[in-house]
Amino acid sequence: MKDRQWDEVFSRRIAKHYDELKWLYGELYGDGQQAFDDFCDMLHNYYSQRGDALKEWDGAREVVPDWYTGNEILGMQMYTDCFAGTLKGVRRRLEYIRECRVNCIHLMPLLESPKEKSDGGYAVSDFRRVQPELGTMRDLAELAEDCHRLGISVCLDFVMNHTSEEHEWARRARAGEKAYQDRYFFFDNWDVPNQYERTLPQVFPQTAPGNFTWCPVGSSLRGEEAGKVVMTTFYPYQGDLNYGNPVVFNDMTANMLYLCNQGVDIIRLDAVPYIWKTLGTNCRNLPQVHTLVRIMRMAAEIVCPGTLLLGEVVMEPSKVVPYFGTLEKPECHMLYNVTTMASTWHTVATKDVRLLRHQMELLFALPKQYVFLNYLRCHDDIGWGLDYAFLRRFAIDEVAHKKYLNDYLRGALEGSPSRGELYNDDPRLGDARLCGTTASLCGIEAAEAEGNLAGLDLALRLDTMLHAFLFTQSGIPILYSGDEIGQFNDYTYHQNPQKAGDSRWLHRGAFNWDHARKRKPRKDVGASGGQSTPLSFDVEAQLFQRITELARLRAEYRVFEGAADMWTVETGNDHVLGIGRYYRGEKLVALFNFSEAEQPVQLGPEGGVNEGEVYRDMLGGTKRDTGAITLPGYGFLWLMTSFN
Repeated sequence: MKDRQWDEVFSRRIAKHYDELKWLYGELYGDGQQAFDDFCDMLHNYYSQRGDALKEWDGAREVVPDWYTGNEILGMQMYTDCFAGTLKGVRRRLEYIRECRVNCIHLMPLLESPKEKSDGGYAVSDFRRVQPELGTMRDLAELAEDCHRLGISVCLDFVMNHTSEEHEWARRARAGEKAYQDRYFFFDNWDVPNQYERTLPQVFPQTAPGNFTWCPVGSSLRGEEAGKVVMTTFYPYQGDLNYGNPVVFNDMTANMLYLCNQGVDIIRLDAVPYIWKTLGTNCRNLPQVHTLVRIMRMAAEIVCPGTLLLGEVVMEPSKVVPYFGTLEKPECHMLYNVTTMASTWHTVATKDVRLLRHQMELLFALPKQYVFLNYLRCHDDIGWGLDYAFLRRFAIDEVAHKKYLNDYLRGALEGSPSRGELYNDDPRLGDARLCGTTASLCGIEAAEAEGNLAGLDLALRLDTMLHAFLFTQSGIPILYSGDEIGQFNDYTYHQNPQKAGDSRWLHRGAFNWDHARKRKPRKDVGASGGQSTPLSFDVEAQLFQRITELARLRAEYRVFEGAADMWTVETGNDHVLGIGRYYRGEKLVALFNFSEAEQPVQLGPEGGVNEGEVYRDMLGGTKRDTGAITLPGYGFLWLMTSFN
């Protein structure tokens, strides 16, 4: 380290982490100095290549390292082609994004991948090239530049567990090059793979069973095919990378930093729990995974400290929280709040808030420095990873309950207005997940199709209430592109041979710009607080105005800061969820009715509502008597008081 000619800023940053970096690197890869020296030189190389504007961006964020933890950030997730065709198209739509009050866009996988075997872009064949029909890497950098000028951050997926079979490494491995086979998990026969399978769960037991694939490799001198077995945890055309090989880790970290140098502000680490494999385990959440993520966090803090790591850990809370690391040795900056998402839709189907209240209480007990990304839906399915130990207190059977939730949310139960579809159904285990847009799951699609005005009013209220609940949580709320205008399911995916086998394309339809033009109301609609609004107005305008008004209020009032104290409010009603927030003299009591029927609410000191406190409705501006509250079906209230 002392012999290297590093400039002052880089030297200061790497000196802060050097001893820990070397210790952890040696813990994974032994005492070999060369690989670690190569790693440090690689970090300096990408620091040197980083543009001056991005280095200024880094410097500003170093001064305020918790810049992402407040109440100002609102994200939006989108597929580039579905939203605007190309990256240049996204640039042309940035004013619309700002009109949505969004200041962080998550561009779904856009790196080069084979069209026939892309897994929605998660089978990457080149980490340094954009899918040609979407644009170029220069287009991505120019989009990031425009976003930064407008105060918008850019998030991009980094698929680190595997590559496409068309990646150069995989092609050279199949050609017989031992050095590249060592970047994956190649075996001469099925003996070792069969030992792995004894403890290794299947990710997609119906659509991609097993964890290994027979792979033709090279040829023998006699012209006969000489094949091997390769680990393919997700799909047979995606070879798992061997992070036990330091060359893989060095090169993949370099790929990540290359994307950061294009202006990407948030790196979403895809499928991060899977990246370390050990025979005799389930190859999930192993200790070495946390070591790798910790090193990547330090690498980012050295090269591009303005960049955040977002961990995709779609598991139960006990498995998710460790990916934050510790306050002294942090790993991911942010994690997905997948359990709350699933618990929210459970509550929509059951009208019973007890599980959701329990989930909130667990979250409120966590350190406030933990930042979650909260969402109602994303590009993926809704998996029913609920707290069944808690539900068993109410004599709820897991398999039967999953069937009920899926039946309700796909409209298979009488009286259900939801319209969704099953994903990866496993009839043997009684386990299936669910797909659908927020508007379709809330019943807006069915009500419009049936001309049911009363049902449409209820569905709009439910959609609005769910977004109000989303914005009440601490962390970063994420909208899925199209939800702000109530976009419906796209059933045309059934006619597309490349998509028909994956029902997740149901809610990934092309953004409807004709519908987006209806977002301007014929008169002011407002957020309504769950009250009825004139149904002669366009649904798109009603939802757009309500959601953007909620976003405005969240950004305006400090009570929504991530550092706020939070608690569940006793409402005296299992249909109504109550949440309290307090921050620097501002107190919010938020109430959410998950029933379609009108519900009374009783508030008192046990819920943090004290005698003499005067509350007003944040949306309507009027004073409210907390001793006599009745919420309309699917209604909500944001009640605010100030002690300043």
